[in-house]
Amino acid sequence: MRRRKGLILYLVLIFILSLALAAGPADAAKRRFISIASGWVTGAYYPMAGAISRIAWKHLKDKGIKVTAESSGASVANANLIGAGDTDFAILQNDIAFYAYNGTKPMFEAPIKELLGVCTLFPEHVQVVARKGANINSIADLKGKKVCIGDVGSGTAENCKQILEAWGLGLDDIKSEMLKAEQAADYIKDGRLDAAFFTVAVGSAVILDTAVVSDIKIVPVEGPNVDKLIKKYPFYAKESVAGGTYKGNDADVATVSVMAMLSTRADLEADIVYSILKAMYGDLDQLRKAHDKFKKISAETGLIGMSVPLHPGAEKYFKEIKVIK
Repeated sequence: MRRRKGLILYLVLIFILSLALAAGPADAAKRRFISIASGWVTGAYYPMAGAISRIAWKHLKDKGIKVTAESSGASVANANLIGAGDTDFAILQNDIAFYAYNGTKPMFEAPIKELLGVCTLFPEHVQVVARKGANINSIADLKGKKVCIGDVGSGTAENCKQILEAWGLGLDDIKSEMLKAEQAADYIKDGRLDAAFFTVAVGSAVILDTAVVSDIKIVPVEGPNVDKLIKKYPFYAKESVAGGTYKGNDADVATVSVMAMLSTRADLEADIVYSILKAMYGDLDQLRKAHDKFKKISAETGLIGMSVPLHPGAEKYFKEIKVIK
């Protein structure tokens, strides 16, 4: 009798163990590894992607969702990553998202209809940084100068071309370089560049560091040509770089901005998009610690400047909180 009871107990234990072993692979199969393409590690996109990653781990690990932030070539490159299915989410400028979705040439050969909106995040100021010794006091003064227009595939490069165009200039009128942000900063420091365009959050580390090491000035983007720029490219808005943000630049400087936004693939499950968006806005304290530019982010302003159709998961969230009526 005891042997029979022992055998039964042994069989029960074997059954329980087999269930546990079977559950392990099943649970692993349910895990989703989600990627966010961001931008330069010195800009605001990368800390934003990192903050979303940490928030997702904190609030969604029970759902098996793990988000990874990835450095990339920024806006144009990120739109192409979405189109190729090589990333799940991407941070990019709202103007570039519009051009990608509609296949605006020459940036995009064909429409990327796979790119849908999740939310807008914060304004990105076009900041033209010049060496004080280069005698550049306006956009017109860039003519004939050595200028970094941004990295290959970046929204910054497109902003530069559009601003030059508004001033009646083209890339042939300057000695242009295409460099990453940190390279451009180094080139300014050692005199190999006269100026560089940065479309980044005000207070970006790459410009702060440059201002500490070198005498720089923020070149104003102002005057009637700005109205011409906005008329042709309505994604721009008039903004200013607050005085005192960068060493040696004590007065406010007029410029223009676009909006940074979060996008995703059209075929990504609605529940994943909804869950990440809800977690992100539900933990704004964590998000706002990642960068000074994130302090004013809110769900209520999350659709300002949205330039492409919303993903169904995002639409569900914004309807739930009554931002969409």
